[in-house]
Amino acid sequence: MVKKQSPLHVVGVSVLMVLLCSVNYSLCEKIKTYKLTRGSLSVTFSNYGAVMTSLLLPDRHGKQDDVVLGFDTVDGYKNDTTYFGAIVGRVANRIGGAKFKLNGHLYKTDPNEGHNTLHGGSKGFSDVIWSVQKYVPTSHITFTYDSFDGEEGFPGNVTVKVTYMLIGENKLGVKMEAKPLNKPTPINLALHTYWNLHSHNSGNILSHKIQLLAGKITPVDDKLIPTGEITSIAGTPYDFLEPREIGSRIHELPGGYDINYVIDGPIGKHLRKTAVVTEEVTGRKMELWTNQPGVQFYTSNMMKRVVGKGKAVYEKYGGLCLETQGFPDSVNHKNFPSQIVNPGESYLHVMLFRFTAH
Repeated sequence: MVKKQSPLHVVGVSVLMVLLCSVNYSLCEKIKTYKLTRGSLSVTFSNYGAVMTSLLLPDRHGKQDDVVLGFDTVDGYKNDTTYFGAIVGRVANRIGGAKFKLNGHLYKTDPNEGHNTLHGGSKGFSDVIWSVQKYVPTSHITFTYDSFDGEEGFPGNVTVKVTYMLIGENKLGVKMEAKPLNKPTPINLALHTYWNLHSHNSGNILSHKIQLLAGKITPVDDKLIPTGEITSIAGTPYDFLEPREIGSRIHELPGGYDINYVIDGPIGKHLRKTAVVTEEVTGRKMELWTNQPGVQFYTSNMMKRVVGKGKAVYEKYGGLCLETQGFPDSVNHKNFPSQIVNPGESYLHVMLFRFTAH
C-alpha cells in the first residue's frame, strides 16, 4: 500500500523546487538535444555543457559521416573525462598551482588535475545545464549560463552566451560571449570538439594532414603548465607551417601533441586563418579561423578504450582537437595576453569552420 502524501508535504516540495530554481535556474532545466541543418551540413547539440554531439559531413562522393567523437546518451557526457565537444570554462586549459593573484587578492581555484586547475575545475561549464535563449533549426542556436561568484573559486558573477550558427552551405560559426557583472575576473572559453574527418569510429588521425599557421609555441613543464617562454617551432616536430601528416614526427614527442600555438599575425577584431586539416581517403577538408591569440593542438594522447557513439571504442590518437583560446595559465604570466575582463567590458571569442570535400 502506498502512503498518500499530505497536501502540506506536496506544498513543501513545491516551495523547495521554487527556491532551488530561484537560486540555480539550471536545476530546473531539462536536458535536450537540438539539431541545426542546412544543405548537406547537419550539427547536433545538447544543453548539457553546450556540447556539440555530432556533425555530419559528406565526403567527395556525397557519403555522409559523423566526424565528431562523442556519446549516445547524456550519461556518457555526465561521466566524461575527455570533455567531448563541450564548452569549457570559466578558464579553459590549465591554471598552475590552482591559484592566481588579481588586484592584490589571492584566488584559489579547484585543483581537479593534481595541484592544477583544468578547464574550469571539477564542475566547469562543461558540466552544467545551459538555457536555450533562441533556436532556429535552419540557422542557429544560442545557449546561456549564469556563472556565480565563487564558482570553482573564480571571482564575480558572469553571464555567458554561446551561439552556434550555420553560415552559407558549408560553414559553422561559433560565438562565445561573456560579461562580468560585479568583479574583474579571468575568462577564457574554448570549444573542446574532437575531430576525425574520416569518421568518428574510423581509428586514429595520424594520417590526417594538418597545417597550423603559427610559428611559435608556449612550452610547458612535465605537468603541462607553461614555463612562460614563447619559442620558435623551427626545426622541431611542432612545425606544421607547411601541411604534413600528424603522425610524421609524433614519435619524437612524449605521448603526442598537446601544446598551445601562438597564431601568426596581429591580434585584433579580424579573424585570422589558424588551421587546415585534410583527410585523403574521404577528401574532406576543414579550415578554421579565429580572433583568439592561441590554439591548443591536442591529439587525444590520454584517451584509452572510451566507448562512444554506436559502441565505437575510441583509443589514443582517435581524434584531434583545435581549441582556439587565450594562452594557458595567462593569469600567472604577465608576458602572456591578459584574460582579465572587468565589469562593463565584454569577452568575445569567435571561431569559423569551413568544410569542403574534393
